[in-house]
Amino acid sequence: MPTLNEPKLISGNANLPLAKSISRRMSMHRGVDQDLVNARVERFNDGEIFVEVYENVRGEDMFIIQPTSNPANDNLMELLIIADALRRSSAQRITAVIPYFGYARQDRRTKARTPISAKMVANMLTGAGIERVLTMDLHAAQIQGFFDIPVDNLYASPIFALDVKAQFKDQMDDLMVVSPDVGGVARARELAKRINAPLSIVDKRREKAGEIAEMTVIGDVKDKICLIVDDICDTAGTLCKAAQILLDNGAKEVHAYISHGVMSGPAVERVTNSVMKSLVLTDSIQPTQPILDAPNIRIVPTAPLFTQAILNIWHGTSVSSLFEDKTLIPIYESLYNSQS
Repeated sequence: MPTLNEPKLISGNANLPLAKSISRRMSMHRGVDQDLVNARVERFNDGEIFVEVYENVRGEDMFIIQPTSNPANDNLMELLIIADALRRSSAQRITAVIPYFGYARQDRRTKARTPISAKMVANMLTGAGIERVLTMDLHAAQIQGFFDIPVDNLYASPIFALDVKAQFKDQMDDLMVVSPDVGGVARARELAKRINAPLSIVDKRREKAGEIAEMTVIGDVKDKICLIVDDICDTAGTLCKAAQILLDNGAKEVHAYISHGVMSGPAVERVTNSVMKSLVLTDSIQPTQPILDAPNIRIVPTAPLFTQAILNIWHGTSVSSLFEDKTLIPIYESLYNSQS
């Protein structure tokens, strides 16, 4: 039976360009106007967040598009308060579309007397009335288990695979996928499998957080075009050092594919001055102007992926089908029309 309630999109201030892109694609797919719900998300003089929804949402299927990126606390509170406003307005179901899930790096206790903040955030989201979460490339897959509601975790690797095949179509035999640490091997292996390339690992040893004492390359990267794959690039220190180590070990070129471009502090300057030929980021976090101006940084859009996932959730059809090329290629054909 067709769904009687309508999907409606609402956004906080974290990544309005992505929300508007999803809205435009929804309009195109459905053949009806799918503007973002008219609402205001503002701050009082003391910094308190206030939300007012101007449209009727009673009985509707609501999707809040809001990554919890920098400033993480403000964006998280916006998400929670929007959810509360919708719940009190009798929305039928509330889905949080969180392209970048902040606090995901605090997914376990690494030392005594430290929090598991990702679990606390999961509790807060559930308590605010959110009934489903849609996100992309969680830092740790076990975070899905922190929720007692459905969590759909999309992956950037299928999009990256399309980009790699388009950018390196005449050099596919020379490619080597590289994980920048042992913990990211599964993510790197997924891309390597999709493009039929070998896998290498840069093993790093830290003396303390944020400082790398030693790096070792596991695998033969000589004369290879290396593609570093990771989920988060924060200050880019590890990434740029790994690129230099790979070149020192005989790599021909180094490129990087990162799901979430946190890019804080000196990150853009480091990448611009590094030996990397290119850094590819998704727009899960709104790119700043310095990122857009950087000559060796490219952005690939996630709106086609999130739009189709939202439609599948609304229709009650498979979200995991979006991991397959035969499903993904058609929704990215305007970008990678060389793919068959």
